[in-house]
Amino acid sequence: MTGTLRGAARGRGNDGRANPPDPADGGAGDRSGRTVAAVLLGLLAAVAVAFALAVALGSVTIPPAETVRSLLGAGDPRLGVLVRDVRVPRAAAAALVGAGLGAAGLLTQTLFRNPLAEPYVLGVSAGAGLGVALYVTAGTGAVAAFATGGLGAAQGGVSRLGSVGAAALGAAILLGLVLLLSRWTRSTVTLLVVGVMVGSVVTSVVSLLLVWTDPRTAQQYLVWGLGSVDGVALADLPVLGGIVVAGLLGVALLAKPLDALLLGDDYAATMGVDVARVRGGVLVVAAVLAGTVTAFCGPVGFLGIAVPHLARLAVGTSRHRVLVPATVLTGALVGLGCAIVGHPPGTGTVLPLNVVTSLVGAPVVIVVLLRSRRLAAGSVG
Repeated sequence: MTGTLRGAARGRGNDGRANPPDPADGGAGDRSGRTVAAVLLGLLAAVAVAFALAVALGSVTIPPAETVRSLLGAGDPRLGVLVRDVRVPRAAAAALVGAGLGAAGLLTQTLFRNPLAEPYVLGVSAGAGLGVALYVTAGTGAVAAFATGGLGAAQGGVSRLGSVGAAALGAAILLGLVLLLSRWTRSTVTLLVVGVMVGSVVTSVVSLLLVWTDPRTAQQYLVWGLGSVDGVALADLPVLGGIVVAGLLGVALLAKPLDALLLGDDYAATMGVDVARVRGGVLVVAAVLAGTVTAFCGPVGFLGIAVPHLARLAVGTSRHRVLVPATVLTGALVGLGCAIVGHPPGTGTVLPLNVVTSLVGAPVVIVVLLRSRRLAAGSVG
C-alpha cells in the first residue's frame, strides 16, 4: 500500500505546482490522427475476431460448421443450447467485464494520478463481497448458485438473483459511504487512504463471517472470489450490458475534464473545471462499473490496472478522447482473450478467471514499475 500512497501524490512538485504527465507512464508524444484511427480500427477488428473465437472454442470441442448451424438455429439441439445459451453470453460477459473494468481503472488512475490505481481501491469490491457473504451465511440456499460456477443459474433462479442483488446492494452502500467521506476532504491522497481503509475493514468483517459459517459455505464463497463469466445467462445480459454501456458513456462524457485533472486539481480549476463535481462523477462511474461487474462475475482482478496501460501503449497518448475508446476496445479484447484461455479446447477444464487475468496483469504491472522512473526511485514529486 506504501507504493500506492506514494503514487497518489504524483502530479505535484515540491513547490505545490502541478507537474505535466510523465511520458514514462504512457503519455509519450501523440501519434498522428491516421495512425490512431488505424489502431482503433485494428482493435475493433481484433475484438470481433476474439468474440468469434470465444464462441467457437471451449472445453467441449464443436466443429466450426456445427457452431455456425447452432447460431442459425439448426443442427443438433443440444449443441445449440451450448453455443447460444452458454458460449454467446459468456463471450459477451467477458467483453463487458474487460471494457467496464478497463474504463473504471482509467478513471481511478487519472483521478489519483497513480499508475497502480485500480477501481477496487474505492472499496466497492469489498462491499459486494460483504453483501454476498451475508447472503450466503444467512442460509438462503445461495450455495447452489455458487456451485454452478460463480453466479450461475441456481434452482429456480432465486439464489442467483439474490446473490447478484446482495452484491449490488453491498457495493452501493460502500460507494455511498466513500462519497459521504469524500465531501469532507479535498485531497485525493486522503480519499485514496479512506477507500483503502474502508475496504480493509469490510474485508475483515467478511473474514469473520467465513470463520463462523459452515466450511462448505465458506469454500463456495471462496470459489466465487476467483471470478467467473460462466454464470452469466442470456437473461442477465440486458442488465449487465445496459449498466456497463451507460457507465462507458459516462466515461466518455468525462474525457475532457480528465485531461485537465492530469495536470493537477489547481490547474484544472484554473481551466474552469469544477474539480469537486468531476471527482464525484469519476467516483460514481468507476464504482458503478466495478460494482456491476463484481455483482455478476465476482471480484475480477488485474484488468483494472493492466488494461489502461495496454491502451496507452497502443495509441501512444494520454488524451482521454482517444484513450477512452482505446481502453474500452483493449479491455474487451483482453477480457475475451482471458475467456478463451480459461476454457482450453477439448480439455473439459475451466480455469478460474482471476488465475488467467493474473497471468496477463502481473507482467503489465511489472513493466509499469520498470518503466516509471519516479516509482523506481521512490519519489513522490
